[in-house]
Amino acid sequence: MLTAILAIAFLAVLFGLLLGYSAIRFKVEGDPLAERIDALLPQTQCGQCGYPGCKPYAEAIAKGVEAINKCVPGGTTTVIALADLLGRDPEPVSGAVPDKPKAIAVIDEQECIGCTLCIQACPVDAIMGAAKQLHVIIASECTGCELCLKPCPVECIHMIPIPAETSNWRWPYPERPAERAAA
Repeated sequence: MLTAILAIAFLAVLFGLLLGYSAIRFKVEGDPLAERIDALLPQTQCGQCGYPGCKPYAEAIAKGVEAINKCVPGGTTTVIALADLLGRDPEPVSGAVPDKPKAIAVIDEQECIGCTLCIQACPVDAIMGAAKQLHVIIASECTGCELCLKPCPVECIHMIPIPAETSNWRWPYPERPAERAAA
């Protein structure tokens, strides 16, 4: 019995060392520009840009096949930051409502029928619940992407604006010198 345990432990250590060496030796480097672009995106993984997450959208921007103005949750701030990074002119955000306040989703408990369609639509798993049971939105996880609104058959999900408090308030992105001269 002891021999079998020692043999398995030896094999585990041997394979661990082999995998560790392989990870270092055969490491595949990503595109550094795509990594920098991805760091500027809001990481909501909402899919409103047409990509399944922020990383694929960042890779498409880095390759030059996608516009920098498709990130609705990031808004104008993200577009300006991407324009600065890439040396392009900022463009208006595609499909965004101007100066729309950040909001989180809330489910009306009296109207929820427990259909689970909102759970399936949420890209960040901010909705908890089971079939035929009341669903709840985890406010700290909700990104405000509004993807849960459309599939809800009884329209029991509502967006509530996040009030500006000292814990979540930020200075607006500074204007670029060219914009100040034009104004």
